[in-house]
Amino acid sequence: MFAVIYRWSIKPDKEQQFADGWHRVTEAIHAQCGSYGSRLHRADDGTWVAYARWPDAESRERCAMPDPEGAAMMSDAIAERFPETRLQLVDDLLAEPVHPV
Repeated sequence: MFAVIYRWSIKPDKEQQFADGWHRVTEAIHAQCGSYGSRLHRADDGTWVAYARWPDAESRERCAMPDPEGAAMMSDAIAERFPETRLQLVDDLLAEPVHPV
């Protein structure tokens, strides 16, 4: 099992749109591809951070975007996408405090 940390800077006034798109995409991933869960929160510096766990790297690559409309909502809201961080065996990441969206 491994996790991916995603980070984005969101355009002004598009945060709710981004969060709505993210929730749609993650629900579709869970239903269609069996990801092991994810969390999204807004960091103190204003960037948005998501943690997602996957059974393996192949599962993640096979099911990158199962909801094109949700993905489009997210893409439209993103001002900047930062490089992903991939971590091995990180069950503790899901214990991170979650900030309401």
